[in-house]
Amino acid sequence: MHVLYLHLQLCQAKYFNMWTTEVSRKTTASKEQIWKLWTDVSNWNVWDSEVEISELFGQFQTGTKGILKPAGGPKTKFEMIECTNFKSFTDRSFLPLCKMDFIHTMTETKDGIEITHKVVMTGFMTFLFSKVIGSKIKVGLPFAVEKLIKLAEKN
Repeated sequence: MHVLYLHLQLCQAKYFNMWTTEVSRKTTASKEQIWKLWTDVSNWNVWDSEVEISELFGQFQTGTKGILKPAGGPKTKFEMIECTNFKSFTDRSFLPLCKMDFIHTMTETKDGIEITHKVVMTGFMTFLFSKVIGSKIKVGLPFAVEKLIKLAEKN
C-alpha cells in the first residue's frame, strides 16, 4: 500500500498537470455592487448560466463550505479557501484527483474596477477534467463576467 502511494506521489510530481483560464473586464460599478452579487451565493445562477444551484452553509468567509450544481453536471462540494472583503474570494471544488479553484478578484484602476475571474485546475486528473469540463468553462466564463458587470452597473 505504501509503495503504491509513493508511486502515485512520484507520478503526480513528475507529470503534474495544471490548466487555467482567465477573463478580465473593466466596470463602472462600485466594489460594493460587485461584492453584493458575489456574496449572494444562492443567486450565482442569475449571472452565471453554467450554475444551476449554489448554496453556502454559513457566512461568506474563508473555511465555509457549500454545494454547487453546474449546468448538466452533478452536485459538487466546494470550500471558500480565501476571502478578502470587497476585494477577492476563491472557492475550491474537489474532483477525483483534481482540485478546481475559482478565483475572483477586483482591482481598482484609474478607469474603474477591473473584475477578473480565473479558474485553475491542478492534480493528477487535470488532463481529463480540462477536456471534459474545462472547455465549457472557458467558453462560459466571459459571458458570466459580462453579465455580472451588467447587473452590477444596473443596480
